[in-house]
Amino acid sequence: MLHSQQAQRSTAIPLVVDLDGTLTPTDTLVESVLLLAKSAPLDLLKLPLWLLRGREAMKSEIARRVSIAPEQLPYRQDLLDYLRSEKAAGRELVLATAAHRSIAEPVAEHLGLFDRVLATDATRNLKGSNKLAAIREEVGPEFAYAGDSVADLPVWEGAQAAVLVGASGAVTRAVRAKHAVEKEFPKPAASLGTWRKALRMHQWAKNVLLFVPLLTSFTFVLSDLATMLLAFLCFSTAASATYIANDLWDLGNDRMHPRKRLRPFASGALPITSGVLAALLLLVGAFALAFTINKGFVAMLLAYVVLTTAYSWWLKERVLLDVLVLSMLYTLRIVTGSVAVGIHTTSWLLAFSLFVFLSLALVKRCSELQLMQQRGQASAHGRDYHVVDLAVLWPMGLASALAAVVVLGLFINAAETEGQYASPVLLWGLAALMIYWLGRLWIKTARGEMDDDPVLYALKDRGSRVAVVLMVVIAICAHYIDVKALLA
Repeated sequence: MLHSQQAQRSTAIPLVVDLDGTLTPTDTLVESVLLLAKSAPLDLLKLPLWLLRGREAMKSEIARRVSIAPEQLPYRQDLLDYLRSEKAAGRELVLATAAHRSIAEPVAEHLGLFDRVLATDATRNLKGSNKLAAIREEVGPEFAYAGDSVADLPVWEGAQAAVLVGASGAVTRAVRAKHAVEKEFPKPAASLGTWRKALRMHQWAKNVLLFVPLLTSFTFVLSDLATMLLAFLCFSTAASATYIANDLWDLGNDRMHPRKRLRPFASGALPITSGVLAALLLLVGAFALAFTINKGFVAMLLAYVVLTTAYSWWLKERVLLDVLVLSMLYTLRIVTGSVAVGIHTTSWLLAFSLFVFLSLALVKRCSELQLMQQRGQASAHGRDYHVVDLAVLWPMGLASALAAVVVLGLFINAAETEGQYASPVLLWGLAALMIYWLGRLWIKTARGEMDDDPVLYALKDRGSRVAVVLMVVIAICAHYIDVKALLA
């Protein structure tokens, strides 16, 4: 009861609010280092030297080189609503943070809530006891403090009330034992589902392409299947590592995207440092397993990681070059599967896959541009694409789809096909289904029903699933059933 009365009285005194981990679930220092890595990677080597001069010197040096756009940061909406209600009631709000002033002041201006800003500058790192001293000097001896971490405990020691924002159980118990808690905003726990989204485990379905060489050669040796399962695991864990790296590298662009802004790292549901650690562990684990297969597979896995990283960090911002690289990455999976088990990949299969996956990559770009067109946007943020490019990309995607069917038709009439299939003529049914399936994906795109990833859409789309199953059945029948012998 006493604590409740104290909390009610505390609303009349200024409320001092922390930034990192409180007002925003992210860490602006870590994000600044990521921006530094993107703009001037060699400057990362200077970080230890700057740190030797003190944390305030390091933050100032980073601030001289990069800046964080406040509109791109995620914010705790429940806390913002509370602050707006307190502001409307006439309460003084103060932003006090260990983040550099070049970050704190734009955030305060963007939100339009705070009467004053206290932040780190070149002379003082505003953390712990330093923050408490600055608050007492600028605000006075009576204030309430909103924070989240152990580093905020010294500040709460001098506060008359506490606002707990996403605090751990240990911090919450320590604060409650000594202080009146004015308000509490619990932090949603990072569930397995959140990590599953971060790892993009649904994208592992693409790595089924590793099995294509086994299927097209109709080789089903148990040892080869076991090898392919291990290769699938290696590729999937390495892919998850690159997805995390891509999300961390592209935080700003993701936060401007209508759907990608909800990704775990962009939204702040998962801390950036946890993402870096997870990516490193996944990558080390993937290559450790890869060495148990063969050196050729290790080389292919390394090529995949390098090409994917180059795509994420640079190539995806280049018009057309990005879709070509995406088609190559899909085809690379097929080649990697053949290397893992020592099966020759024909030029027919490579040409067919390049055209198919180029068409699918263009489906993805067209669906994104179509969404932007509906929203009245002229260009893609962070990519060299404009809505007017649809006039070129659309026919290019359809042409790629038909080119894949043409390659399949030439393969059906090739002399080598006679030796591999008992009834090559049945494969024309496969060509007809390919026309239907690819045409269906493009029609869905035209209707605005296509998700960002056409491969994953095909797995959910009933018509696509039926078409793919029928294609597999036709290929098996063409290989094993001699139609001429049955009709004779």
